[in-house]
Amino acid sequence: MSQNQNTNSVHHFLAFDLGATSGRAIIGTLSDGKLTSEEAYRFPNGVKEIDGKYYWDVFALFDHFIAAMKKVAASGIKIDSIGIDTWGVDFGCIGEDGSILGLPRAYRDPYTEGVPEKVFAVLPKEELYQATGTQIMNFNTIFQIYAQFQEPDSPIHQAKEILFMPDLLSYMLTGEKVCEYTDASTSGLINPRNRDFDRSLLDRLGIKSSILREIVQPGTKVGMLKPEICAETGMESIPVIAVAGHDTASAIASIPAADEKFAYLSSGTWSLMGIESRTPIVNKESYELNITNEGGIDGTTRFLKNITGMWLLEQSRKTWEKEGRTYNYAQIEAMGLAAVDFPSTIDPDDPRFAAPKDMDAEIKAALAESGQQVPKTDGEMVSCIYHSLTKKYIDVIAMLQRFADFKIEKLHVIGGGSSNKLVSQLTANALQIPVICGPVEGTSIGNIMIQAKTAGLVKDLWDMRRIIANSIETKTYYPESK
Repeated sequence: MSQNQNTNSVHHFLAFDLGATSGRAIIGTLSDGKLTSEEAYRFPNGVKEIDGKYYWDVFALFDHFIAAMKKVAASGIKIDSIGIDTWGVDFGCIGEDGSILGLPRAYRDPYTEGVPEKVFAVLPKEELYQATGTQIMNFNTIFQIYAQFQEPDSPIHQAKEILFMPDLLSYMLTGEKVCEYTDASTSGLINPRNRDFDRSLLDRLGIKSSILREIVQPGTKVGMLKPEICAETGMESIPVIAVAGHDTASAIASIPAADEKFAYLSSGTWSLMGIESRTPIVNKESYELNITNEGGIDGTTRFLKNITGMWLLEQSRKTWEKEGRTYNYAQIEAMGLAAVDFPSTIDPDDPRFAAPKDMDAEIKAALAESGQQVPKTDGEMVSCIYHSLTKKYIDVIAMLQRFADFKIEKLHVIGGGSSNKLVSQLTANALQIPVICGPVEGTSIGNIMIQAKTAGLVKDLWDMRRIIANSIETKTYYPESK
């Protein structure tokens, strides 16, 4: 396609962006080298408890997809393709006849508690990490598969194969099955060097590795929208694209970076801080630090560390609301700024903050036990949380710099946390590098641009990023003099 055709044509793409509590249908429009996006439909999602087990209601999600497509078709906008991104690790089981066997289990189900230790008896912990480069977390797919095989009534015993969540939903739309790389890379079953499953891992656990499909890379066409879905929704027969199915992979693809000398922070309830690498980084030091290697687009590896994010603030707000104090985000930021010199900090990743009954009380107890000043106001608590996060960022950036073969010159912040002005400035001050914030809606933008790449409208990851940088507003925070 010529450059003139690229820039002067108008193309519309539909991105389904699913999170653990809600999903959205976003229409992205690429015209004259610029990208715009608009939310077309929003719907709820959540864990469904049945007899003490936790599931995702994939059939309810499918119904929302249908409703969204009806609305899009009624608008008269001609869609070029569809892409789906979701969270990682979870999967559905497919029977010999192609039917979906029950509902996919949710990563929040405690059925994997104690399972990693059982797996380590066969696959020693460090050996498993060296084989996959994946951080050890009890909800990794490998542990979920093992746990399900221990349940006599689990559908996995009748499964011919498994499909990860974005692939399961694209299967429901097209009738075609794929296994997209970025989402599969969260499983703890991928060899990051050859970007394929290490099937020997399941074999050694006595589990049939044939349930794992062949890997496809982001940008692969899954299939065409089923005729009956077109008839029901009014949509035309269009392709469904396997984008970077893992939402974080799509989000990182949206970073409007000009070169590779950056670290990123995907900031929300939980934070992911990392670098983009051309090769996986798997060694004893990365194992000891529990840093993960996950798949990116165009052959990149997302070398990253999980950090507790605004969970600390969100849970503290619940306490304050119970006590009759409700604040909006602008008020919280102002309170934090007024108490910005409050000196005490915690380790956000201390296990005691994972799920306390009262976060505000737990933080105060931790500070008292360490001999630090305890917040007397909610504003001081906000300041404590913000400074604790930025202090953690210093540690993680230093950690990442030890592995990077380039100097980290800037931090790109994407996701909801990128709109927090105070934290962004504190982060720039702490790291002493510029902090570039935006896009807030990085996941859907990455999803859309990968579809555009598949359509031949952009060349590669850096062309995508150039268009994104020219299309969105970012805010740069520079270090203030000390």
